[in-house]
Amino acid sequence: MSRRRQIYEGKAKILYEGPEPGTIIQYFKDDATAFNAQKKGTINGKGVINNRISEFVFTRLAQIGIPTHFLRRLNMREQLVRQVEIIPIEVVVRNVAAGSLSKRLGIEEGEQLPHTLIEYCYKDDALGDPLVGEEHIACFGWASNEEMQDIASMAIRINDFLVGMFAAINIRLVDFKLEFGRMWDGDYARVILADEISPDGCRLWDMNTGEKLDKDRFRRDLGGEEEAYQEVARRLGLLQNDDGSAGEVFDMSAHRGKLRNTKPKK
Repeated sequence: MSRRRQIYEGKAKILYEGPEPGTIIQYFKDDATAFNAQKKGTINGKGVINNRISEFVFTRLAQIGIPTHFLRRLNMREQLVRQVEIIPIEVVVRNVAAGSLSKRLGIEEGEQLPHTLIEYCYKDDALGDPLVGEEHIACFGWASNEEMQDIASMAIRINDFLVGMFAAINIRLVDFKLEFGRMWDGDYARVILADEISPDGCRLWDMNTGEKLDKDRFRRDLGGEEEAYQEVARRLGLLQNDDGSAGEVFDMSAHRGKLRNTKPKK
């Protein structure tokens, strides 16, 4: 597919004009940022892994009735998505105390929360994506009450599904972020899930060892970022296991982020 007009470049993705009206090509970069882009680096092959994991997750969510912007994966780093008007709210779903929540409230990291907590941040890099309440959202018209009800309902359903999905592969879903957008049909707008779901925006810990399998390895200078992202993909069945079982191989030596199909060894 020929490269089209660039619409937007963010910290982790580039958006291009899609081949049909109402579509966007979403390109996943290897760039890694933390602390509101104060720390910058590269995780080789991250874009390819995140593209594949996000495709997998969005496809599964669509199967349980969650409306999403995802249409199909185009190649190693690109997917075709529906064009939406992004709601300027980052939705953070928390199951376990970690990160900024632990710092703000003095809760020990790793403590199971009494129940799932949903927090909202206003999407503005210049302001550091500040934490806001539903009153702020209503006051400034960032989303309607009906839209917020849809967002909260979908966030809980997504969390319930993902907690089970990751638990099945021995991963604890600590917290994650979501973004939603409006898909317009004339004067009517429907709220759907947008952006991506990957180790970039999720805290994922091994259930037995507590090992971090997400971008915290980059944030905290732990090293092993590439291996951690690959491990999540491997457990999801997207990469080849040591015994040869799985459907795809991630070949780092041949290409920074090259996927090729293979048949499981007998």
